[in-house]
Amino acid sequence: MAVRKDTIFERFLSPVLQLFIDRDGLEQFYRSIDWETESDRFRNPTLVYPVYYSTQNFHGVEKGYLNPRAAVSYDPITQYVLLPNETLIRQAAIATVQGKPRRILDLGCGTGSTTLLLKQAFPEAEVIGLDFSPYMLVMADYKAQQAGLNIKFIHANAEQTGLLDGSFDLVTASLLFHETPPTVSRAILQEAARLLKPGGEVLILDGSQNTLRQTEWLTQIFEEPYMQAYATGSVDAWMGAAGFGAVQTQELWWIHQITWGIKPLPGHDPESARPHPNSVRIDDSAVPDTGFPAPAFE
Repeated sequence: MAVRKDTIFERFLSPVLQLFIDRDGLEQFYRSIDWETESDRFRNPTLVYPVYYSTQNFHGVEKGYLNPRAAVSYDPITQYVLLPNETLIRQAAIATVQGKPRRILDLGCGTGSTTLLLKQAFPEAEVIGLDFSPYMLVMADYKAQQAGLNIKFIHANAEQTGLLDGSFDLVTASLLFHETPPTVSRAILQEAARLLKPGGEVLILDGSQNTLRQTEWLTQIFEEPYMQAYATGSVDAWMGAAGFGAVQTQELWWIHQITWGIKPLPGHDPESARPHPNSVRIDDSAVPDTGFPAPAFE
């Protein structure tokens, strides 16, 4: 059983953030939903949670993402810690996509913040969000309905999705790898390679491994059991080992990184297809008027 840790966030940052978060409003929203009934719409009864997931109190929430309260608190916290602006960071990652994907899979979609923006960026595409937590999927679906977006959400393991080989043009994962052991992150990339069509793209948004290695205190802000292991690894190397080509990582605002790769076409040199050579830059114009600032509910 995981024990809650006295993190930097709990000691110093949480009291400050409480001044900006409508706790009464969040509690009212939490009580307005029958979480078990709603989660049953997504729940896969055959899904077995691995120990690395089921025994951790992610972000200090008891039972982590298997607690519906995590689904309610995630967006209000993330909007203040994904600096300088959550929507801008997620949009900057999406802006690195080269093609016009027709089928998109967002692994570890959580409350659907990136999933919704993907559908907004590629409105003609079929977009699917996949997550381990049925409660996070309830929130993601709520947000999609509020935004009038047609998105399918699946309760599944990102390591073994059960989806068809070569059935997607784009596979993404945002803020997922720092919450999984490196062996799992590598397995997820192997699964992404299986799911992608030749020429398909993979896109990973997460914390800057370079910055985290040099600034140890950043790995101790939240209760993140796998953050230090993530920091010592290399998403570039993991992608290469999974068979992706033209892999490129760009740092964004010092604390974030965007890693892109492509599944090689048979008989083609993957190095011939690269993202735009310019560094990703955050620009308010990159966020459409109908963006989804967090929290995505009132």
